[in-house]
Amino acid sequence: MRARRAVHAFLLVLAALTLSVAMPAAAQGKGKHYAVSGDKAMEATRVVLQRQGYELVRIARDGDTQVIYYRRGNNGRGKGKGPMERMVIRTVNRRIVFEEAPSAILVDIDFQLKL
Repeated sequence: MRARRAVHAFLLVLAALTLSVAMPAAAQGKGKHYAVSGDKAMEATRVVLQRQGYELVRIARDGDTQVIYYRRGNNGRGKGKGPMERMVIRTVNRRIVFEEAPSAILVDIDFQLKL
């Protein structure tokens, strides 16, 4: 019985290690790619966030990467503001990549960039 428990614990640890190694590799390359300038992508993102009721808090630039911090406004109900969220815009091989963006926002950004 004790050996069986040790084998199960070993397999559980092995599975956890396998997932922790595979997750970052799977996350690379995800996101939507666009052949537009970084300024146009930033302007489209700003317009979409404001239209959907989000408040743009801060934009942090680090080389070709821009991190946008935003949160939900109170929509006139006086219930306070939502939690801080973030979205990453990177330039990869002369293409813009949106990462960590909710799908509802990404759909509107896609539509805005195609106009």
